Amino acid sequence: MAADTTTEPRSRAPRQAPAMDLDALIADRETRIVVCCGAGGVGKTTTSAALALAAARAGRTVVVLTIDPARRLAQSLGLVELDNEPRRVDVPGAPGELHAMMLDMKRTFDDIVTAHSTPDRAQAILDNPFYQALSSSFSGTQEYMAMEKLGQLRASDQWDLIIVDTPPSRSALDFLDAPNRMGRFLDGTMIRLLTAPSRAGFKFASAGFLLFSRIVSKILGGQLLRDISAFVAALDTMFGGFRERATATYELLRRPGTWFVVVAAPEPDALREASYFVDRLSAEGMPLAGLVVNRTHPPATTSLSATRADAAAETVAEAGGDAAVLAAAALRVHAERMQLAAREQHLADRFTSAHPDVAVRTVPAAAGDVHDLAGLEVMAEALTGADGDTPTGTPRTRVLPARRG
Repeated sequence: MAADTTTEPRSRAPRQAPAMDLDALIADRETRIVVCCGAGGVGKTTTSAALALAAARAGRTVVVLTIDPARRLAQSLGLVELDNEPRRVDVPGAPGELHAMMLDMKRTFDDIVTAHSTPDRAQAILDNPFYQALSSSFSGTQEYMAMEKLGQLRASDQWDLIIVDTPPSRSALDFLDAPNRMGRFLDGTMIRLLTAPSRAGFKFASAGFLLFSRIVSKILGGQLLRDISAFVAALDTMFGGFRERATATYELLRRPGTWFVVVAAPEPDALREASYFVDRLSAEGMPLAGLVVNRTHPPATTSLSATRADAAAETVAEAGGDAAVLAAAALRVHAERMQLAAREQHLADRFTSAHPDVAVRTVPAAAGDVHDLAGLEVMAEALTGADGDTPTGTPRTRVLPARRG
């Protein structure tokens, strides 16, 4: 008879999530882009790096693009630092290649300006104060430049797999929204109106417009208005390019060969955010590989329930002696771990009830921060190992074994 693994009363067995085979996904040569998305603080960057390492072990030539400015990824890959150019990571014995880079949004924007404009016009844009503010701090610039860099990497054909660690976001998929937002801003009615007198072919201005311009100039400041006008005038020939590249990259994300992996922690807020991501991806027609529930706490054994462990701890403690105290403490730690695992499984089951077709992979929490290749190897194995190949035999889709109804 199966052991009771939770403290909750038995009821109808929850719906079982399908298993996510990330090993097959990254080994498949048809897979060209994997996008890891999710809320901040759930381990997206480490998940992305571990998948990239597993891909190199599988013989792929892979580059991982992180948007996280923290230095943890560089350290865990054995690099001093990461920058806007891919750097080779030494993976002993790997038949493939692993490269890593960290997005520099201003440098990426500068490269776009230089590549798609004449030298004189490019310099005028780069020197413009409004452009300097836009390229380094404007809301949405980071997400837009991540899309631009992804398009550049895919067009180069140097790598047969690109793994993207998207920026943390509370508003679901700003990564997908950013190109249209940036295009609407740069080509927006307000900017066109503000800069109308500077455009070729604008021969006169009405009294109403001149009054409007004076009012806006007082609000924004005359110098800022002149900076915006000069910026848009210099950038005018690039508007179409922004829109074309944004559309092309967006469509690339919807084509076969691209997969989204949603990453969450076993916490209510993170899984609610994950649910929102899944709904949004479905609405956009984006290909979803599944959900990684990261940093779970599976017990060392599931044969002893929390209730029985607590009862055994009381019995052992009554015997007295140092050994009894130690044994009782170990039993109570196990009981607490079982209760924590039960809560995490309950949250995962709630997600699966709402999204029964979404595949799931659970990844146990590391003992400490992942700070080297050895730590990434352990996480890569947890992400790509066989579904039932765990110390307790519990499938990797779950924190605890499935209960019988």
